[in-house]
Amino acid sequence: MLEQGIHLISTDEMTGIQALERLFPNKRIKPKQVEKIEFEYERHGTLSLIANWDVARGKVVSPSIGPTRTEQDFSEHIQRTIKIDEKAEWIFIVDQLNTHKSESLVKLVAESCRITIDLGRKGKEGILQSMDSRADFLSDESHRIRFVYIPKHTSWLNQIECWFSILVRRLLKRITVRSTEELSQKILNFIDYFNQHFAKPFVWKLKGFKDHK
Repeated sequence: MLEQGIHLISTDEMTGIQALERLFPNKRIKPKQVEKIEFEYERHGTLSLIANWDVARGKVVSPSIGPTRTEQDFSEHIQRTIKIDEKAEWIFIVDQLNTHKSESLVKLVAESCRITIDLGRKGKEGILQSMDSRADFLSDESHRIRFVYIPKHTSWLNQIECWFSILVRRLLKRITVRSTEELSQKILNFIDYFNQHFAKPFVWKLKGFKDHK
């Protein structure tokens, strides 16, 4: 797909990221001793991260950080993402969340792909009538921008979840911040550092399921 100029993007939200200020400094790692992290903290609010994992290039592209994760937030995030390469084909791998099947997302795809048919009315008729009808439109393989919906309860199939785990282990579990602004900047700095030094595609294989008798 990369050779054909197709962007294959794994996308999801990480919500409720807490801006925690530890009341006392952590104790650094010493020989034969693990790092000790202060357990008492003060909360300074929460943020939501909408992130894209470029499956072929193995890096995070066009992240969005803000206080909410509404339908409009996700639609605007996708709009900013496709502006990176406005004439290219984009395939977004997403879960079944209702914000991934929204009216604003349908209108964005229709406008970006120059689809001029009547979209109908939300809750009434046409493409916009229901989540199922909107999902059918958004997953149409003839569109330059389309969405692939993973089955319910299979979030492990979406590679961005693997990167979220890296973010938690390497940054969020250890930092102390005094504001959501500082938290946002630390996340963006981590993304830049990760892309520069650790970017590579994920490779994993399903080794089968245990036979439970």
